[in-house]
Amino acid sequence: MKVDDMILISVDDHVVEPPNVFDNHLPAKWKDRAPVLVSSETAQYWEFEGTKIPNIGLNAVIGRPPEEYGIEPTRFAEMREGCYDIKERIRDMNAGGVLGSMCFPSFPQFCGQLFARASDRDLGLALVQAYNDWHIDEWCGEEPGRFIPLSVPAIWDAEIMAAEVRRVAAKGCHAVTFSENPYALGWPSMHSDTWDPFWKACVEVGTVPCLHIGSSSTQVVPSPDSPFDVLINLTPINIVQAAGELLWSPVLRKFPGLKIALSEGGIGWIPYFLERADYTYIKHHKWTGQDFGDKLPSDYFREHIITCFIDDPVGVKNRHAIGVENVTWECDYPHSDCTWPNPGEALLAQCDGVPDAEIDMMSWQNAARLFHFDPFKHRAKADCTVGALRALATDVDVAPRSFGRKLSHGIVRARDLAMTQAGTGD
Repeated sequence: MKVDDMILISVDDHVVEPPNVFDNHLPAKWKDRAPVLVSSETAQYWEFEGTKIPNIGLNAVIGRPPEEYGIEPTRFAEMREGCYDIKERIRDMNAGGVLGSMCFPSFPQFCGQLFARASDRDLGLALVQAYNDWHIDEWCGEEPGRFIPLSVPAIWDAEIMAAEVRRVAAKGCHAVTFSENPYALGWPSMHSDTWDPFWKACVEVGTVPCLHIGSSSTQVVPSPDSPFDVLINLTPINIVQAAGELLWSPVLRKFPGLKIALSEGGIGWIPYFLERADYTYIKHHKWTGQDFGDKLPSDYFREHIITCFIDDPVGVKNRHAIGVENVTWECDYPHSDCTWPNPGEALLAQCDGVPDAEIDMMSWQNAARLFHFDPFKHRAKADCTVGALRALATDVDVAPRSFGRKLSHGIVRARDLAMTQAGTGD
């Protein structure tokens, strides 16, 4: 396998929403109550019903030199244009050789928590639908065959969630965000049958719920003075809690056709997790009451769970213990872990000894199959490779760009992120 011959589909990237998100899709009666972008001397915030939501630095540091990374709120002028401008995003995708991308939301939070907090449920639903229509029609619609549409849910009501899943599926969207731990957001847990209408709708239309790390609005901070490195280190692995909740809940056994993605959670931890799950079942199911029939918990995991990784050589090495047919790749543009502008090189460096056929599975085939994404309807396969796409972007400057402001100084504590998100980091 050579880098130029690879095809790359990323199942986890992010959009920093531009100011015009609600201009074209929100009914006129709600326009004066929509979130608005406001500016201070040092940052720009989305403001909604008294809540300020800043663009956190680490969410949009792509193209910065690492010494300028930080968590302070930033302005659009301090971001690479591809963070928020769809035309520039496509140019950056070409420059990196990335064919396809699925983009998670930023200011509404990962599963639309902001809209769920609206004082008026009708307003909340109008915002959910307007956001989804903007994302599908404008962001993903800018160039067909380049984006996997991803909707946000009306998470406060499973029946409304189900209806929205069906509505956007008719528009070609077969992925929806959901929380890694809805209980932490004040909703019923995954062990509850409250969510059954949602799961059922996802199965019916072939939609994949995507549980992104951090979608419980909680942080992995062991102590108040933990350095930020602790948070960065532990956050992906923390998705193991969602995996445990799902595996031991009735969900996977109750909905045989359901596929669920553990987004940005990495894969290196999975082999031991599955070993422990099977050991737990064999040793304890007679008194805990769990019943997996003639299967083991690990069988259900491999049948239902989609996994993804950015840089995970241990996971790639153990791909067959995980289930290589469900392993997908992510670029994570424009977050701080992103491998752009050399994502193909970074992926290939992890694949020493991996057969070309399995590299193709992880780099694009699994994503295309699992998310009902067919880019070859829009361009010839030969035009979808890293080399072919980069040939379209020879004028794109991928060199690190200084924005003249060092965001963080000294050791950053994990608790500082909570202060920044609360608006006290202005």
